[in-house]
Amino acid sequence: MSTPALLGIALAGIGLLLLLIIRFQVHAFIAMMLVSILVALATGMPVADIVPTLIQGMGGTLGSVAILVALGAMLGRTIEVSGGAGSLARRFTQLLGPKRVPAALTAAALVLSIPVFFDVGFIILVPIVYGFCKAAGVDPVKFGLPVAGIMLATHVVVPPHPGIVGGAAVLQADIGWITVIGLGCCVALAPLAQLLGGWLNRRRYAMLPATAESYAAFDAGADAAGRGRAPGMGAVLTLIVVPLLLIMAGTTGATLLPKGDALRNALSFIGAPVFALMVAIGLAFVLIARQQGWSRQQTNDVMESALPPASTVILVTGAGGVFAKVLTVSGIGAALSGAITAAGLPLLLAGFVISLALRAAQGSATVAILTTAGLLVGAVQGGAYTPVQVALLAVAIGFGGLGLSHVNDSGFWIVTRYLGLSVADGLRSWTVLTTLLGLAGFGLTALLWAVIG
Repeated sequence: MSTPALLGIALAGIGLLLLLIIRFQVHAFIAMMLVSILVALATGMPVADIVPTLIQGMGGTLGSVAILVALGAMLGRTIEVSGGAGSLARRFTQLLGPKRVPAALTAAALVLSIPVFFDVGFIILVPIVYGFCKAAGVDPVKFGLPVAGIMLATHVVVPPHPGIVGGAAVLQADIGWITVIGLGCCVALAPLAQLLGGWLNRRRYAMLPATAESYAAFDAGADAAGRGRAPGMGAVLTLIVVPLLLIMAGTTGATLLPKGDALRNALSFIGAPVFALMVAIGLAFVLIARQQGWSRQQTNDVMESALPPASTVILVTGAGGVFAKVLTVSGIGAALSGAITAAGLPLLLAGFVISLALRAAQGSATVAILTTAGLLVGAVQGGAYTPVQVALLAVAIGFGGLGLSHVNDSGFWIVTRYLGLSVADGLRSWTVLTTLLGLAGFGLTALLWAVIG
């Protein structure tokens, strides 16, 4: 099928998806599954391959998301019901002052997101965002939007995250230079994320009913659990910091130690996000459940109560993976990148634009970065570029993978559902924020390129 036809089908599919969700209020899970099938049929995918492709898309996404969402939700619910999140938020608000809390949260998110994948770090921070917002008397989107924005920015350009590391390997770029440049750009973007978050929040977004119910009940269960015995700040921080430290140890070992090294293997095991969150759940039994005097049944009931809301996030996220898989297997992503490559853009700009387009087409920032690096590796190897310039090119590609997060991105659904944003409001806020941060990051990269050139 021709490139114009494939691109037309992609645009029609995304338009139909938005129409079903926004105009006709079809549940996002049903809408994405239906549109995925229609796009597969329209592109001429063999009928016998459609259902296996849907299953692969669902399984590939949920394999990395479902367990983390469930464990993160259980940990967050335990902190919430015990009164720990509210207690921590009130304590920090007293120490920092209400006006400094959003900036402090954004800065903390930047640091924490260096060793931790975006989805994991955001899920871990959600109860803290809720607690601070409760203490400040604002909706979670007020503080959560810039927090999520800077975490995703770090995820796409700072090693050891998989997209930028894989892209660096393809381009044979220096990881050290990428780390310095990427981290420096993210530090500059942190205050911008705060400013943009405030600008996007100048209007009030109606909270989704399910999120509004959960947020209204947030910390309310602490009265039944013993409000006077809410966990202290040290206990709550331990539950958050310990899994992050374990994950950091795993990623550091994978970066510094050779393959096959026994210590690297051990650190990779304890640093796996699933294992790290399991450790946090175990600590929650000791630091919260036992301290609160909960029976085993009470503890199980608290953790189980986190799963119904999490199931919606899991299913919708999986459906996003299905749609992304169909767009990839059908050849739409390759057609889009090929069309942009043929346009003859300057190398740095081409890397950003191709990555941005692939990100919009199939949803995964990692796939967008790796694919773009593969498309441009010949041009890079054929040019007389310095190691710093190659690193800048990799970072520009990474920032392309930051923008245009929308309905085919699992992160879009995680952020919007936890912050209570409808699809339309998510497009107005989260999609705009990621795109502006991506453009700003590319602008910084282009400026450095001009200075070095």
